[in-house]
Amino acid sequence: MARYTGPVDRLSRREGRDLHLKGERYFKGKSPIQRRPFPPGAHMQTRTKLSTFGQQLREKQSLKRMYGVLEAQFHRYFEQASRYRGVTGTILLQILESRLDNLVYRAGFASTRTQARQLVAHGHVKVDGEKCDRPSAQIKPGQVITLKEKARQTKPVLESLELIEKRGGRKPWVSYDVDKSAATFVTLPAREELDDVEVKEQMVVELYSR
Repeated sequence: MARYTGPVDRLSRREGRDLHLKGERYFKGKSPIQRRPFPPGAHMQTRTKLSTFGQQLREKQSLKRMYGVLEAQFHRYFEQASRYRGVTGTILLQILESRLDNLVYRAGFASTRTQARQLVAHGHVKVDGEKCDRPSAQIKPGQVITLKEKARQTKPVLESLELIEKRGGRKPWVSYDVDKSAATFVTLPAREELDDVEVKEQMVVELYSR
């Protein structure tokens, strides 16, 4: 199961935007993108104007890094989105939002998608009552996501459930039952609801369509 294991702060700095790769540190003002809003490197404080291709590439890199997806899988998602009727860019975002690790993050069980991926990979997550340890599993509207009882009581999960309010609360396409500690994937999100995904997905479509 391939994944990026290097430092994530430099990824946000490279793209010049917050990719939501850090949880509590960002809200405490300790994220490097807030203190050093320029790409890493000795000579990167002076930005040069990007070409159209460069802009498209940066949008693609931002999107796949935000969701923790490597290049080959991201390309497959694009090909999948292009086969559906509708706006390809929006469908691509909906596919990414339907990933199990993303929905664990959206539910507030994890403060970052990386932490959510770890919860899933370690077998702490159930979908409709059945254990699922594939972070990339595509969840359908109506399915219910829960954590195992032991995982619910861990410090990272409890802190994440508190942090969700600082992130602006849960999104409307994910409902949460406090009594059962269960999250339901209600529906695919509309593009205007993804206000924290500050990426120009049309540029990604144009890049892959070259």
